[in-house]
Amino acid sequence: MTEMLMSSNTTAIRWADIIEYPQTGVKSKTLLEDGNCRYTLMLLAVGMHIAEHTNPRNATVNVIEGQGILTLEGKELVLEAGVFIFIPAAAHHALKAGTNLAFLLTLSERVMELW
Repeated sequence: MTEMLMSSNTTAIRWADIIEYPQTGVKSKTLLEDGNCRYTLMLLAVGMHIAEHTNPRNATVNVIEGQGILTLEGKELVLEAGVFIFIPAAAHHALKAGTNLAFLLTLSERVMELW
């Protein structure tokens, strides 16, 4: 079972208290998982590349700090602090960290249709 950093009783967390970059590769920390979503802090070391893949769930990426490139269905999107990206279920995407990169990844439990 994955240890979660938050519970339904925890209402706040400080990024500065939990962001710890790996020397190489990727480190993930599950903050909270409920019946609808999983909230995961993703930490990528500079130069880390996540190969193209898909996910059966909708996802969002909310960049906290750092820089990188997210390739979504062939289109390159710049990742930097303050950027929010929606990734539809089954969309092909890949990621490359240009610097140490931290973002909140939220995965929905089921595919939601947008209006």
